[in-house]
Amino acid sequence: MLYYAIVFLPLLGFLVAGLFGKQLGAKACEFITSGFLVIAAVLSWVAFFQVALGHGETVRIPVLHWVTVGSLSFDWALRIDTLTAVMLVVVNTVSALVHIYSIGYMHHDPHRPRFFAYLSLFTFAMLMLVTSDNLVQMFFGWEGVGLASYLLIGFWFQKPSANAAAMKAFVVNRVGDFGFLLGIFGVFVLFNAVNYDTIFPAASNYLSGADASQTVLNFLGYSLDRQGAITVICLLLFMGAMGKSAQFLLHTWLPDAMEGPTPVSALIHAATMVTAGVFMVARMSPLFELSQTALTLITIIGATTAFFAATVGLVQNDIKRVIAYSTCSQLGYMFAALGVGAFGAGVFHLFTHAFFKALLFLCAGSVIHAVSDEQDMRNMGGLRKLIPTTYWMMIIGTVALTGLGIPFTEIGTAGFFSKDAIIESTYVSHNPAAGYAFWLLVIAALFTSFYSWRLIFMTFHGKPRASHEVMHHVHESPPVMLFPLFVLAIGALFAGFVFREYFFGHEYAEFWKGALFTAPGNQMLEEHHHVPAWVAASPFVAMVLGFVIAWVFYIRSPEMPKELARRHPGLYQFLLNKWYFDELYDFIFVRPTLWLGRVLWKDGDGKIIDGLGPNGISARVVDVTNRVVKLQSGYLYHYAFAMLIGVAALVTWMMIGSSI
Repeated sequence: MLYYAIVFLPLLGFLVAGLFGKQLGAKACEFITSGFLVIAAVLSWVAFFQVALGHGETVRIPVLHWVTVGSLSFDWALRIDTLTAVMLVVVNTVSALVHIYSIGYMHHDPHRPRFFAYLSLFTFAMLMLVTSDNLVQMFFGWEGVGLASYLLIGFWFQKPSANAAAMKAFVVNRVGDFGFLLGIFGVFVLFNAVNYDTIFPAASNYLSGADASQTVLNFLGYSLDRQGAITVICLLLFMGAMGKSAQFLLHTWLPDAMEGPTPVSALIHAATMVTAGVFMVARMSPLFELSQTALTLITIIGATTAFFAATVGLVQNDIKRVIAYSTCSQLGYMFAALGVGAFGAGVFHLFTHAFFKALLFLCAGSVIHAVSDEQDMRNMGGLRKLIPTTYWMMIIGTVALTGLGIPFTEIGTAGFFSKDAIIESTYVSHNPAAGYAFWLLVIAALFTSFYSWRLIFMTFHGKPRASHEVMHHVHESPPVMLFPLFVLAIGALFAGFVFREYFFGHEYAEFWKGALFTAPGNQMLEEHHHVPAWVAASPFVAMVLGFVIAWVFYIRSPEMPKELARRHPGLYQFLLNKWYFDELYDFIFVRPTLWLGRVLWKDGDGKIIDGLGPNGISARVVDVTNRVVKLQSGYLYHYAFAMLIGVAALVTWMMIGSSI
């Protein structure tokens, strides 16, 4: 009953608020959905202590039999192991706090029942994904979070920009989902199963044996042996992860997702949709570990994403977009860790990131709430003393994101432990792309520190740049919005210190209990603890350097950023326009697609199909009837003349016929 309650309480909240919202009223829907999520969050922590920190083994809880088609047969079941327990804590804790926060943030919105129903649906879909016992069930949850994100990003559907952002997220994710679906098909072809309990044991011995070079899969005209098939399948699965977790090339939807209400941004970026790709690669780690090529590509894409998103975050002016690109960058860190085989470090960063990123987004919502819905940091400033609680909570989120801590000690924020574990893992890894990843992640750490402190200084320090009327109405958020910030701040400060030894330390094997792939002898874990001093200190140096540069630019000499942008307009516009990916995709994909659609519509459908088909035939019938109508003149002698011609024609035909 424990796990049924954890998974299905959000679904129940969605059904109650979605079906009976008008009858119950907004207040009742808020309390019902939030209450269910709080219960689910508390139960998730109970499960975490029982399974992850206790001695509980992996359990499989059947819900109902789902599909039997030929040799394909599987149930809808809940798979509960340490990885699932970690994700249950992340998803339900953040979602419960977002629900509570939304009671205050969405107070004036007339459509609150619909909003809270969507939030609960989003949470349930993610729970379906993380508790999946097979790939089809994971895909069900995968598509569920895609649907819920579309509904939430476009929640204010009266705004054209919100509709466009929702559609963009939906379409870009379909590109990745196509690869994910092909990957699932490939797994079934190779292993004749979609259940993890069948796939993982079979995968461990799949590349051994005398028939390892035998062709097992034909893909795009290529005949693939076992190693090639595994690589292609892993790349297809990772394609799905790239779309859902907004990795380089399929990242363009994530910043536009800011069009939804701020609580939606916190939920998407911290706990649900964007972490799905990371979870999927971690769950399928026994399969990915068989393909060095796939892991190398994951490392390259992850490190490139971390660097790319950090560069774009340097110059963004929308407070939510800065944090959005931060999310994109931090997801790159997670994939870089997965790529070099440090699966525990990657999931550890997912865990800590959920606390401080949700904290930053909800703090940003508190700022926006205080300054009359303004989001441009250039129109803020001087808010530190007016909203002090929000200020200090955002400081905590910032130091956790930038990884503040003292190297070679046990003192540090959540990001200090998880981010450093990733950077050190890339250094000791033997992956061909490990060196590339290490340096890009260190540089990204410098950029992360700069844009994070830039946000603090532009928003809270200096002279007010908002109008006098706006500044006059600045006020601290109500307690219902501040309480979630306090809870998340605790996680942002202490989650790394408390859990570091479990996720990626000496308690690794006992904590994960086989839920993640573990290399024989835990080689990387051992090497991780013996990196050179300069490697261990590099994230700290990058963090301090980024802070100092931001302080000089925005506190000591505020005119320097404008002067720098004036001297390097090309670079500034390149970063401000996000490396021109939107424009490039518009030129390569959108415009040709619109042109093709217009040609098929106007010429193909309009002129050819309709012109020669139904419309053409009907037009000819109309032409004939118009001519026939002209014969109906109404004059008697016209009709008599027509009858006379008819009689003459009939007599002529009979005479000719009789003579023959």
